[in-house]
Amino acid sequence: MSASASVASGDPRQARTFRFVGCDYANGIVRLGYAFDDGPELVEQIEFPGAPVLPKERAFAFDAALRLLHLIAGVSYYKAGVPGEIVVAGNPLDAATTEFLEQVYFHGLAEFAYQNKLDLRGRIRFPRGATASTVAAALALPRRTLVPIGGGKDSLVSVEMLKSISEPMTAVWIGESALIAACVQRTGLEALNIKRHLAPELFEYNRLGAWNGHIPVTAINSAILVLAALLYGYDAIAFSNERSASVATLEYDGQPVNHQWSKSLEFERRLREYTKSHIAADLDYFSLLRPWSELSVTRAFAKTARYDDVFSSCNRNFRIRGERPTDRWCGQCPKCHFVFLALAPFVAKPRLLAIFGRNLLDDAALAPGFDALLEYREHKPFECVGEGRESRAAMHFLTQRPDWREDALVARFAEEIAPQLDRSELALAPQLAPAAEHFLPERARGLLRAPD
Repeated sequence: MSASASVASGDPRQARTFRFVGCDYANGIVRLGYAFDDGPELVEQIEFPGAPVLPKERAFAFDAALRLLHLIAGVSYYKAGVPGEIVVAGNPLDAATTEFLEQVYFHGLAEFAYQNKLDLRGRIRFPRGATASTVAAALALPRRTLVPIGGGKDSLVSVEMLKSISEPMTAVWIGESALIAACVQRTGLEALNIKRHLAPELFEYNRLGAWNGHIPVTAINSAILVLAALLYGYDAIAFSNERSASVATLEYDGQPVNHQWSKSLEFERRLREYTKSHIAADLDYFSLLRPWSELSVTRAFAKTARYDDVFSSCNRNFRIRGERPTDRWCGQCPKCHFVFLALAPFVAKPRLLAIFGRNLLDDAALAPGFDALLEYREHKPFECVGEGRESRAAMHFLTQRPDWREDALVARFAEEIAPQLDRSELALAPQLAPAAEHFLPERARGLLRAPD
């Protein structure tokens, strides 16, 4: 690929074509190239530290995984202009690849489209022309698991669950967050930090007014980790997406809009099927927490205080607070509100207040944020939070607790909101029961009891 040129003065929203120019790998660095029309090439780089020599028997699978990464990661750039034509350099795509990509882009950009008042139906069309590819072979990958760490409670619960069955694993994260690095260090696991560098021209396009908004980041990270598994030698990738990730945030114009679509069971099913058919038959991709609700996960997290002083689910940390945030919880965002509420039934109140530095449920000014979590007069926030029924059950449980029931928002729930609800739907216990649908591999089936 040619070197990236300086950003053109043109607006990508006026482009007719989005082009996948090419991709390559050498010495631990992946380069992914994109362009609008005949404009400058946008080159993203991904760094795999200490990358070993790739075994020859994995070369075909690696090339297939590299191309998949190139195609999925393009969503970061495509959304800047959303042109009507997509052109992919190299060999033509088969029908299965085209269908998978169109689903990833359409559903993964649903929130972006909703916020920007765009209609993507019938607009995202990847070219197709190849016959079905050869069925992927088994590669005899070593038994060990990559566990992505995001800095929050979910992946840390997964780590402790896998420790309980002595699963050989490595904690992996993408990016340069000091907060995540601290969590990884606390796990005591072998660590792998992959670096992703977006093409700098994208930020200039955004500054000049290109389309911008939410993208399916987990889909991109998943594709990166499929490549990493082949490069370093792992036969499993265990994400930590629980069942509420499959529930749409809202419905708009007859279409579900799910902030967490790339964490959903549907995406998980599609990627694992594609990986096994097109890349490596013995590479397993799954979510360890899929059977469980957010409340089950917080109950499990509450069993140990090991991570209290290092974890954070506050997204503002990763956006505005820099490398070493001194306050890991802003107390204002939906993630802070939900994690506080979900932990409250299972964590002693002094411990919870010590984690957050304040009592979020005793601040009447935060009522609108908690109302959205409860789906009371508002739809669920566009964030990775649990279902409204989970929040309502947690809040109702707190109304029965002497140490919580006089706090402003708990008392308000009891007096104003609960009387309007069907009390049969407020019980906590049903929210802790496992769901039947999941893709846990045989070696993890012993974890199907509640993660407590």
